[in-house]
Amino acid sequence: MLHAKKIAVVLPAYNAAATLRRTYAEIPLDIVDDVILVDDASRDETVAVAAELGITTVRHASNCGYGGNQKTCYRVALSRGADIVVMLHPDYQYSPRLVTAMASMIVSGEYDAVLASRILGKGALAGGMPLYKYVANRGLTFLQNLLMGQKLSEYHSGYRAWSRTVLESLALGRCSDDFVFDNQMLAQAMDADYRIGEISCPTRYFPEASSINFRRSVIYGLGVLKTALVYRLHRWGLRVDPLFETTPAALRVQP
Repeated sequence: MLHAKKIAVVLPAYNAAATLRRTYAEIPLDIVDDVILVDDASRDETVAVAAELGITTVRHASNCGYGGNQKTCYRVALSRGADIVVMLHPDYQYSPRLVTAMASMIVSGEYDAVLASRILGKGALAGGMPLYKYVANRGLTFLQNLLMGQKLSEYHSGYRAWSRTVLESLALGRCSDDFVFDNQMLAQAMDADYRIGEISCPTRYFPEASSINFRRSVIYGLGVLKTALVYRLHRWGLRVDPLFETTPAALRVQP
């Protein structure tokens, strides 16, 4: 706990057996009260490794997609009483040691959500991020900042912390079950005027770390730009989009 706030780390997992032990070993269990892994019908030994480590595990009977996995992560974490939920990929690409800093930024009362940025500082290319991904990240982020009126260093990190208040209020049921979920969720948080902070995070690219192929990357990029454009039209009052409509409780993450 931090200042009497219960901290949960959620691990959206798919074929993470090779990296899960290293990720879990660096989670700061002195302040983390709950570690939850949601396995999205992995074809390897992810569930067995999680059981060996004593991690609370939920397994999808069929693959629900990256966004669908996160929806389960947040629902389960809230049901177990989390006040702050940190979403960390179990592929060891991001440093688990930053959980304390990210949770502290929310506990301070200054932020409602925190993103771990690979772009702040010089860690991305040094950590092995492919040049084409770095260029695409910078280009998409530039356009997103223009359309969304923000000044984030990146929108594409898979390492994020959220307060319970944010998770209970966003219409995550309206977000995609695919990779664009992260950007849609962020757009919803911006539309609700939640305070979003960033922290610099080193990154590691290696063969066992998860990554989407070029075709899926293009689809993701187009989805990101669509989300930003829809957000801008919504803010201008030129388009009513379900992503930002007043949401019945059934479409929110329920504990």
